[in-house]
Amino acid sequence: MIFERFSVSKYFAMEQQEQMIKEQLESRDITDKRVLQAMRAIDRKIFVPEEVKHMAYNDSPLPIGKGQTISQPYIVAYMAQALNLQPHEKVLEIGSGCGYNAAVLSQLVSHVYTIEIIEWLAQMAEENINEAKVSNVSVRFGDGYQGWPENTPFDKVLFTAATPEIPEPIKQQLKTGGLILAPITDTFQKLSMFEKVGDDDFIVHDMLHVRFVPMTGKVRR
Repeated sequence: MIFERFSVSKYFAMEQQEQMIKEQLESRDITDKRVLQAMRAIDRKIFVPEEVKHMAYNDSPLPIGKGQTISQPYIVAYMAQALNLQPHEKVLEIGSGCGYNAAVLSQLVSHVYTIEIIEWLAQMAEENINEAKVSNVSVRFGDGYQGWPENTPFDKVLFTAATPEIPEPIKQQLKTGGLILAPITDTFQKLSMFEKVGDDDFIVHDMLHVRFVPMTGKVRR
């Protein structure tokens, strides 16, 4: 009986997740089949606190404690699609949060290195990623401003916290030809793509207005 109840519950969750993908992603502009499969492979419910698990597949950010949030599923998929991630690539993520975004990215690339400045969040991210049975994500507690120099160069960099600028160490840790996707704070937050075309040269493409928690640490000094 216990096994039967569990199976029904799991089936219902899968149905909800599939509905999320069809209504929130496919019905909009998420067309990359690999990204859609990654969103299917990683269950958002694992990454949210018990009190909001019933809202895990909602089309919105959700609170994960102390003013922090998990991103809207559409934004996670949109950013992954925009980066055109490839199986051989190595990705740096600034702002692990609860680990959901890194887990989705892990399905698309060779390895994800993710940094979180809030210690309890870094621990949560690692626990959630382990629960999701993801083995190609490394989590570090620390200030993302300095990047992860011992694992450079990176093919792509993704910020999941809003920053007034791209830190210089991050720019230097990106391969020429690589991409940085980040919410940039000005009067409003806008998602911007930085394409590295030379050692110190970038082409910037502005994308859409977003709302992320602010990046903290050295970038704000």
